[in-house]
This record gives sequence, structure tokens and C-alpha cells, in this order.
Amino acid sequence: MATNDSKAPLRTVKRVQFGILSPDEVRRMSVTEGGIRFPETMEAGRPKLGGLMDPRQGVIDRNSRCQTCAGNMTECPGHFGHIDLAKPVFHVGFITKTIKILRCVCFYCSKLLVSPNNPKIKEVVMKSKGQSRKRLAFVYDLCKGKNICEGGDEMDVGKEGEDPNAQKKQGHGGCGRYQPNLRRTGLDLTAEWKHINEDSQEKKISVSAERVWEILKHITDEECFILGMDPKFARPDWMIVTVLPVPPLPVRPAVVMYGSAKNQDDLTHKLADIIKSNNELQRNEASGGAAHVISENIKMLQFHVATLVDNDMPGMPRAMQKSGKPLKAIKARLKGKEGRIRGNLMGKRVDFSARTVITPDPNLRIDQVGVPRSIAQNLTFPEIVTPFNFEKMLELVQRGNSQYPGAKYIIRDNGERIDLRFHPKPSDLHLQCGYKVERHIRDGDLVIFNRQPTLHKMSMMGHRVKVLPWSTFRMNLSCTSPYNADFDGDEMNLHVPQSMETRAEVENLHITPRQIITPQANKPVMGIVQDTLTAVRKMTKRDVFIDKEQMMTLLMFLPIWDGKMPRPAILKPKPLWTGKQIFSLIIPGNVNMIRTHSTHPDEEDDGPYKWISPGDTKVMVEHGELVMGILCKKTLGTSAGSLLHICMLELGHEVCGRFYGNIQTVINNWLLLEGHSIGIGDTIADPQTYLEIQKAIKKAKEDVIEVIQKAHNMELEPTPGNTLRQTFENQVNRILNDARDKTGGSAKKSLTEYNNLKAMVVSGSKGSNINISQVIACVGQQNVEGKRIPFGFRKRTLPHFIKDDYGPESRGFVENSYLAGLTPSEFYFHAMGGREGLIDTAVKTAETGYIQRRLIKAMESVMVHYDGTVRNSVGQLIQLRYGEDGLCGEMVEFQTLPTIKLSNKAFERKFRFDPSNERYLRRVFNEDVIKELMGSGEVISELEREWDQLQKDREALRQIFPSGESKVVLPCNLQRMIWNVQKIFHINKRAPTDLSPLRVIRGIRELLQRCIIVAGEDRLSKQANENATLLFQCLVRSTLCTKCVSEEFRLSTEAFEWLIGEIETRFQQAQVYFIYICYGFNYFVYINAGKSGGNGRCFSCSISRRARNSNDT
Repeated sequence: MATNDSKAPLRTVKRVQFGILSPDEVRRMSVTEGGIRFPETMEAGRPKLGGLMDPRQGVIDRNSRCQTCAGNMTECPGHFGHIDLAKPVFHVGFITKTIKILRCVCFYCSKLLVSPNNPKIKEVVMKSKGQSRKRLAFVYDLCKGKNICEGGDEMDVGKEGEDPNAQKKQGHGGCGRYQPNLRRTGLDLTAEWKHINEDSQEKKISVSAERVWEILKHITDEECFILGMDPKFARPDWMIVTVLPVPPLPVRPAVVMYGSAKNQDDLTHKLADIIKSNNELQRNEASGGAAHVISENIKMLQFHVATLVDNDMPGMPRAMQKSGKPLKAIKARLKGKEGRIRGNLMGKRVDFSARTVITPDPNLRIDQVGVPRSIAQNLTFPEIVTPFNFEKMLELVQRGNSQYPGAKYIIRDNGERIDLRFHPKPSDLHLQCGYKVERHIRDGDLVIFNRQPTLHKMSMMGHRVKVLPWSTFRMNLSCTSPYNADFDGDEMNLHVPQSMETRAEVENLHITPRQIITPQANKPVMGIVQDTLTAVRKMTKRDVFIDKEQMMTLLMFLPIWDGKMPRPAILKPKPLWTGKQIFSLIIPGNVNMIRTHSTHPDEEDDGPYKWISPGDTKVMVEHGELVMGILCKKTLGTSAGSLLHICMLELGHEVCGRFYGNIQTVINNWLLLEGHSIGIGDTIADPQTYLEIQKAIKKAKEDVIEVIQKAHNMELEPTPGNTLRQTFENQVNRILNDARDKTGGSAKKSLTEYNNLKAMVVSGSKGSNINISQVIACVGQQNVEGKRIPFGFRKRTLPHFIKDDYGPESRGFVENSYLAGLTPSEFYFHAMGGREGLIDTAVKTAETGYIQRRLIKAMESVMVHYDGTVRNSVGQLIQLRYGEDGLCGEMVEFQTLPTIKLSNKAFERKFRFDPSNERYLRRVFNEDVIKELMGSGEVISELEREWDQLQKDREALRQIFPSGESKVVLPCNLQRMIWNVQKIFHINKRAPTDLSPLRVIRGIRELLQRCIIVAGEDRLSKQANENATLLFQCLVRSTLCTKCVSEEFRLSTEAFEWLIGEIETRFQQAQVYFIYICYGFNYFVYINAGKSGGNGRCFSCSISRRARNSNDT
């Protein structure tokens, strides 16, 4: 309901105070004077006054008006009534708290069992300021051991021998009587005394709600406060129901059945039962009925009031409809996933949204989404008419709703809405500045795209609209990874922001290119996938050449091409370009990277072929040029340090977002020229390979028979920690798995370099080595619960086998390949293994979903505040700095600390600068620097100081990482930055440098003094800053020590100044800034204080995901 439809006065909400309605307040807010007394709803075809459909409580149909507010069905929110109960009854929601309070006060005089003047009570009040619930818990602990009311004569029992003149202990006016033990059974309370106060007193009695109400009514306001209740908003006696509020008619609407008959809501039926019981109780009391009859009436009233609130109480009969179905009580309507809170308030359906099936479109950029024209014509954006867009808006209005692009509504500045669908002549409409035109969405409009389940912030990203024909949403294939989407029938949701502020947030905070790197694992969440990945691996091989015609065609698909053709790799007999040259044109800007291909042999890294990879498996991109290497998933996938990751960090989100699109457009068009298909021919190996496979399987079977024979002859020795049967099973499993791997290896070797199945596996786009071996060689051992298939029948797995057969075939070993086909028994075992996988998937989905919900609910309000601390919504401090180092997950990378693993000799050789070796100095420095070094004692003392600091750093790091782990997660990838600076300033690594060692030492010291995480001059702030920046300081000092900078990197003074300036800038950008949390689920919008690149960080979705080092997750 819009605010301008309501007649209620509007005010700013300052705060919300929860409390219990007092009987007086229930009567005051009730519109039914004298209460509701009749269980009937209608009288002579009209709602009955004083009945359960009292016309003063609201509207029952579209034709009538409310007698209280004169509103119709859309305007009247409904009004409460009330029922005056003949006797007080317990409120089932408060009964536990009621008993707790009864145990803290005297059963006779309602005084606290512990004096308010008791120092312990005063301490409790002081300790629990603003925490009422804790106060009640403390007081309850003090009172639960007391069985006598303080302040009476009984307190002096046993003290007759004391000095009568001594100062008497002051009581608080208690009666001094013995207190009963209170017990609850269902909705009944019983009191039992250990010591009786009078001889005539019964030891055990039933306590009525009326008696409890009398006790609670006499508790003073001061003692109410001590018990953790505010007497202004929630007195203890209000927890007993004396006046029952009756919900308004819109809360319990009647359903119109066939004809004019109405089916009343469950609540109405329940309220009718309450009125009937109440009226009967009043009659019996008035006529002086028997005590047991009145007691039964009270019990009945209690039951009906309790089941109105909660119809699922353990040990209580449920209230039923006539059909035998349980009534839906108030509690059931509020709680749970389908209840009012989660189902209708937090999970309400929204306007300006669309949902349809998704299909792929590799020609769209990652920040685009293809929207069907029918949807674009239905969704609107309210654009304000200004002098700048007046003509355009007028044109859209004149086109109306029937043409696209057009408009649906005009909203005048007085709030009046004109619907263009029903306007006879839209061209006659007057438009002026300040009006709003609800226009159809068009190309370039910003929308939010979402796929459920929304598990992390990348499940909901900003895209730009591209209106396309047909009826599905189109999206780029790289975006499927963060959404976890595929195109087998998935549907996705699209939401159109309805204000310029929201559009600005979408564009600057969560547009897709800004979400490329996930803070969860400090790596890209999107990569190149499917046919593009297969094609890029094919295209960047050494033997791929492109002629002039094809080259020209492909360059036309590259938006960033500058119009200059690179020199062809082959000039004669005709110009030919390599696939690497095409890819080099796609790479934007100054990017430097070294990676390896998925088939790269490790022994090449240290041998004579370190820089000349025979198999072209070492990938090197230098200054935006692909120098060598075949690209695959390791370079273009979602791994940390991939080309896409570096491009994002070095060149920003816009360039990186376009890079994704350019790769796909050019490479896919090359694949259209080249072609890629797969058939049965790709799965057939040569005859020699099949012989090897048969031989390996036969050998494995013989080995298993040998192990069985050993077990029969009692020759098998159990391995440590295992029984004989476990040892036997482990050995058999090992033999069979080795056979599968061996046959798989033979199958893979048999496939040629041009095999299309192998091409997909090697590139990383689809399949794995196990898939190849199962298709060609053998499917292998099938497992259920991690073991071989167990005996299901009497001592055998299937009727196909004899009893006590422990051989491979009878226990689930499938020796056939998928190509050859499985035998019936093999197929049966294969289905058993597959079924277990399906069940596991279903169970794990439910478990992880519930775990994640609980984690989110516990942590959704946790965020980084303006002062840099991590707090939740109630101000509780969780961390003084986010992640203890205050760094943003998207901006950090895995780096290696160079000093930890080195021996003392190697450490000194690599990092200690020796100024006494003149021959060495002349090789490294120019004459001016040598003169400065030779004549200065200051330089020598500074170099010694640097060496001492490096040694201290090494000791500290070895204490932090006792296992010798040298990988850490830190901002500013120094090795890459040094490589960049060498390229930018054209550093010659053989020429002497003009950079003075003194400038290096002082420059690094000043840089680290400026790299501050925790500002402040006090001791605690300095200590916190030291802890936060320790690893970063150690890395900078060791990587940029004098010897490395001058000898290894040969940086010039100009290059060094640029480098330290760049390090400082990137360090500042890597700091986490305050976060604004948006929406009720785990979706966060980042706000960055004056830095580029959206450097905020969500604590809720990555508290346990940010690795400080590789073994700390």
C-alpha cells in the first residue's frame, strides 16, 4: 500500500520499543466497546456488532466500509478488538519466564527472596546495566537456593545465644515464610513445600493462573527493575492474560466458498471457542456452579487461549478443525521459512524484476546481459524530465506503450499517474520539466542480474542491458562461474534499479568487471571457458600459422586494434602470422608474466632448458607481448597469478573486463575458420595399446588371486593398525587402482597430439585424464562408502557369482571401458557407485545450505567501521583491524619471502653488500657512486645497519613460520613491479647504475614509515601497526635490499623513485575501508574512502577464507 493511500499521520521513526500490552492498553486500543461477547459472525446476513466479524474491526468485502475509519478494503488496515476473560489464564509464550520470576519472589508477600539492599543485588544491577536479560539470570541464580522469605522472625531462629544489644540485621519487610518448589506439567502449575508454615496447610497444591496473577501484581516497580523488567513497558502481571486482544479482520480474512458461503479463518474458529468457554465460565460462576465444574471450565478456557497462540506444544493435544486437520495458530504463522518474517517480509516478491531461461552469447561483453524485447518493453525506469532530455522523453511518450522504445506512464509533479496504455491519444499529452516518465529499459541501462541460490556476493552482479530478439536472457560464458550457472535450463532473475543513486551504486560498486577478483581466495572468480579455452590452446601452438586474409578478418573483430599490422613471422613464400602474434595484439597494456602450461615437466625449471622450453610449455608475456608458451587453463583460468588476475591488478577493472570479451570474440572467430569436432574416432587407441591394457588388467587379476591365496593359507601379515581383512582389502584396492592408472597412462600416450579429446583435457576446458582412461582403457573399481562393493545376498554381491568370491569381478571391478560397453553385472556395480554419488550430493546441498544460513545470520552485520575496527550491529568489537593486517582480499597476492629457506652462507652471499671490493663496485656502479662509497664512513655504517636488520627479519620470520613455509599473502607484487619498472625505464642489466646505496637504504626506510595501517603515536597503536605491517616490511627490505637493487635489478635512480612511489600508492589502495551492507542476505556493497578500485571487504563472506599463509585458512 502506497503511503499516500493511508490516512494515518506520518512521523519519523526515532526508535522501536518492545513491551507487553497491559490489560488497560488492550482495552484502550480496542474498537469494540464492552468487548466481543458473541461467537457468531453474522446476524440476518450482516456482520454482528459484538461478534467475531464486528464491522468496527475492519472491512469484510469490497462493497462495505469500516465503521471505525470509514476506509475501504485497500485503505483500512483493520482494528483490534478484545475479550474480557472471566478468569486470568497463563500465556503459553510467557509461562517459562513467569515461573522463573515466581521462583525469585515470595509466594505469600510478593517480595524479592533476596533483599534489594543486599550488596550482591547492588553488584548485579551495576554489572548488568542495559542488559535486562542478564540481570534476571543473575537474580535468579541468587534466589534459587532460598527457601525462606527474608525479613521475618524465622531469620532469627538459631540465634538466641547472640548478644541482644548487637545491631540487628535489617530485613526488607518479608514475611519470613517457607517457599514452595514450583513445577510445571503442560499448562498446570503445582507448588510443593518441604516445610509447612501452618499445621492446616497442605503440602502440595495446584496453583491457578489467578493466584499467580495476584502474586505478580503485588511486585513493586523497584523490584520489577531488579528482575530485569521495565515496569513502564512490561510488568510481570501482564504476562498473565486477563484481557485477550482480538486480531483485526484483515489478519483473519474469511474465504468465500461456492455461492455466498464463507469459510472462516482458523483464528476466527479458535476465538469462537474462547468466547464460548468464557461465556460458559461466566454463567457457571454467576449461578454458583460446583467447584469442579468451574475448574474444568477454566482448564478449557486455558487450553483454547494457549492453542490460539501455539498449537504445537509438546505433551498437549492439538486443536483440530472438523476435518481433523490441526489449526494454524499465531506462532505457526510467524515462524519458519514460510512464516510472516522470512516468507513475507524478508522474502517478499518485488516489482521491476524479470525471470526467464538463460542461454549463452559469446559476442556479449562480461558486463552485458541480453534482454528479450518483450521484457524490455514491460520493465520501466522512472526518468526525470530535464531540459537536456526533454525532446527524447517527449518522443518516447508519443510512441506510447505499444511501440518499443516507448513509455508506460507519466508521473506529474503532484503525484498524479497517467497510464499511456489507456490514453486515447498520447501525442496530445503535455510534458514539462520535473515530471517523471516511466520509459522502457533500453541498451546501456544498468540492471542487477542474479541466480539463486545466492551464496556469495558474486551471485548478484551489475550488467548493462543489450536488447535482443527471442525470449531468453543471453550472457557471456565467463560469467557462468560466479553464478554457478549452466545452460541446461537454468533460470535467472533481473532487477531494474529505480533511482539514479542505485544506478550509480551498480555502476561504481558492483558492475561485473569490479567483481572479477574474489576476496574469498584472492584470485579471479571468472576465467576463459569451453570452446574459447580449447581454441586458445590450439591457436598458440608453435605450428599454427594464419594467412593475410584470415589475419585481416580476425583483426576486424578486435576493438582495441590500432590499425597497424604486426610484421609477419614468415615472409616467403607468402606472409604468415602465428597464433601467438594474434594473441599478443589482444593483450592490453604493459603486462608481464611467467607461467607454465598444464603439461610442463618440473625438471625443465632447473636444467639447461630453463629459458628454452623444448615443448613450448613455459609461458612468458613480456610488455604485453606473448613471447613463448602455449596458453591453457593455468594461464587464462581462475587461478591466482593468471594473466587475467595480473591484468585486473595492473590495468584496472574496465580494461580487464574488455580483455575477456576481446579474447572470446577473436579466438572464437579463429575457431570458426579452424574448426573443432569430436567423434568416436577420437576415443579409439591403436591395437598395441589395447594389448598393453589387456596385459595390465590380466596381471592385476593374477596379483589379486595371489593375495587371496595368501589370505587362505594364513600367510598374509596384517599391516600396523589394521585387521587382517582390512589389510587384504587395502592390498586388493591398491593393485586394482594401480591397474586403472597404468592402463589410463597407456591410453593417454596412444592418443596423438591432434586428438580432439586430448586437446580438450590438456587445455582444461572439459574432461580429465581419468575420463580418457575410463573411455578407452577400463572404468576401474567401483566403491560404496569408500570400500569395494559389499556382499548383499548371502556371501555374494549378485546372483551371478558363487559364494565367498572375493575376486575383482565379483566385488565391483569393471574391466571394460565405456567404449567397449559394460557387462550386466558391471553395469549393476557402476549404478551402485553412481547412486551413492547422487545421494551424497542431495544430502550435502541441504547440510551446507543450512550451515551457511547460520553463519550468515551470525555474521551478516559484521563490517569494517570508519575507525578501521571490525564491529557488529550492536557495537561489539570483533577485530581491531580487519584480518589483523587491515588489507583488502582483492588486492593481495601470494608472494615468496626470499630469506627463510636460505642457509647462512647463501643468505650472506645474496644479501650482504661488500663495499670494500673495488672490482665488484666498478662492475655495478658508475664513477660518481664509487667516489661516494669510497670516501664515506656513513655509507658503511648504513650498510651494516641494513645487514643487521635483514638478519633480525630472518630470525623473526623463522619464528613465525617454523615449518619454513615461505609463501605469504601480501599486497604489491614486488617481483612483477620490478619487472615492470625495468621495462618502462629500459633498464640494461649489464650497464653500471647511478643509484647510490645510501639512497636505496633511506628510500626504503622512509617508504616503510609511510606504509601505515594503524595510525597513532601511542605505544599500543605503534605495536598494532608493527604487527600489521611486519611481513610486508620484511618482504620489502629483503627484496629491495641494496645488493639486490644494484646488482640483480640494476635500477637507475629515476626507476627506483618511481618504484617506491608505486609501492606506496598500491599499499594505500590495498587497505580495507569501511563497508556499507546492502540487503538482508549475504550481499555487500563496498564504499571506498577516496581510493579507486572499490577496496572494501565483506567480513561475513570471507572471515575464514582469507589465507594469511598457505597452511592457515
